[in-house]
Amino acid sequence: MDNNKIKCAIVDDEPLALDLMESYVRKTAFLTLSGKYSNGVQALEGLKTQPADLLYLDIQMPELSGLDLAKLVGPDTKIVFTTAFEQFAVSGYKVNAIDYLLKPVSYPEFLQSAEKAYHWFSERSEEKPESIFVKSDYKLVQVKFCDILYVEGYRDYLKIYVRNGSAPILTLMSMKSMSASLPSEKFIRVHKSYIVNREHIEAIDRGRIIIGGTSVPIGDNYKNDFQAAIGTTV
Repeated sequence: MDNNKIKCAIVDDEPLALDLMESYVRKTAFLTLSGKYSNGVQALEGLKTQPADLLYLDIQMPELSGLDLAKLVGPDTKIVFTTAFEQFAVSGYKVNAIDYLLKPVSYPEFLQSAEKAYHWFSERSEEKPESIFVKSDYKLVQVKFCDILYVEGYRDYLKIYVRNGSAPILTLMSMKSMSASLPSEKFIRVHKSYIVNREHIEAIDRGRIIIGGTSVPIGDNYKNDFQAAIGTTV
């Protein structure tokens, strides 16, 4: 994202939908249009010379579907799917879509989605710590976020479970404080006593998360937020 503007491209085989999305982009101050394409093959070629931060992408298109195109663009390009068919939502999240818009798309819906993308890019551009210091056994221990599997509440303490088979780190800290210290794009609270690292989730089985060889429950009060975060029901 350059100069606080997100470079967008639009791909849709319906001319009216293409023109509508272009009008939405042009009247949104923090978006700028880098290209618009009437099919996936054309978009794939155009994006090589005119890369985009954000791709508004129809799903059902001839020759190359939106889902197929999403798998071919670089990881630096985020996807917002636009389609008339709701059943594609779960597939969309499997290719790391930032949002999903159901046609016909109104401008308020478009703007809400664009704001979501703007916040995502803004957070990514800020320099963030990659670890946290916690007090354990009268000393400060540095724990890398990427090494944390999950955090468990244990009486007045927390247990931080890390990968590579190391023993959990015991620290005197509240769940609320820990939640605020962990990056929200990686960690999510799934129970009053558990926070998990989304990147280390191995499976979800009958309302429980398998992570680090352990089964972690999903609390009823946290289920909706968890489902929204992973883009599917559990």
